[in-house]
Amino acid sequence: MILTVTLNTALDVTYRVPRLVPHTSHRVAEVSERPGGKGINVARVLAALGHEVTATGFAGTGPAGTLLRGLLAEAPGVRDALLECGGDTRRTLAVVDAASGDTTQFNEAGPLITPGEWSAFLRRYDGLLRQADAVALCGSLPPGVPVNAYAVLVRGARSAGVPVLLDTGGEALRRGVAARPDMIKPNASELASLTGSREPLPATLDARRRGAHAVVSSLGPNGLLAATADGVWRAAPDRPLSGNPTGAGDSAVAGLLSALVEGLDWPERLSRAAALSAATVLAPAAGEFDPRAYERLLAAVRVVPE
Repeated sequence: MILTVTLNTALDVTYRVPRLVPHTSHRVAEVSERPGGKGINVARVLAALGHEVTATGFAGTGPAGTLLRGLLAEAPGVRDALLECGGDTRRTLAVVDAASGDTTQFNEAGPLITPGEWSAFLRRYDGLLRQADAVALCGSLPPGVPVNAYAVLVRGARSAGVPVLLDTGGEALRRGVAARPDMIKPNASELASLTGSREPLPATLDARRRGAHAVVSSLGPNGLLAATADGVWRAAPDRPLSGNPTGAGDSAVAGLLSALVEGLDWPERLSRAAALSAATVLAPAAGEFDPRAYERLLAAVRVVPE
């Protein structure tokens, strides 16, 4: 079983408009709602790949949290192990401009987590680790959760002998890296914030020196850059793709984790992660990928040593 942790789950709402024009009114051509937060997206992709997956974290008892759990129950293959919290789950709003393909994102902060709720979550997490083959720690921290939360969760996974991937940013990433996770997957902005460098290769190598055993950096249309104990590689499709990039990094995490538990080597892991990420750009909503595009892209991804 692969465990995903989403401390700040979200009800993801996507609007599609013909053209996004500031300071005007818009008619929304299409609305979709999905259970979201980075780890929830990872869980749904893992389930679509055929893996047994459990999603944990916090879900509020208000309308957004109730709807999120109802939608998650409809996601095939994902076991709901979310812990109820007193506040309501946040919503995220993505506005997709059909004319340009660009997406504008609005993210709420999330519910206030009490010390008692955090302690209850730690007990649940420790129990779930006993059943896990790997764990993904994903996304932002809701208000009230200690800033060193991911460092605590990384150490718990390592003590249990469970490989752990961390995908977050800011101070939560900085502290989490120091706990020596097996992998981190920053995007370009998170990598620059962590290392102070906007040059992908030096920054990725620097991030690994800070404690992560492997660093896989998402570089948007330029694919992935990985620094590991076995080597350094770049992985990207043979041509750039246009579409909605929301959730593409989460699909990359699912690709990395699924390949890890299947025992694949690093070039194969990166090929899967890059193909899933690109196939997600072609899908209409986060937490989904186009299966036919994935199979096509898997053969087209180039993985080259750096």
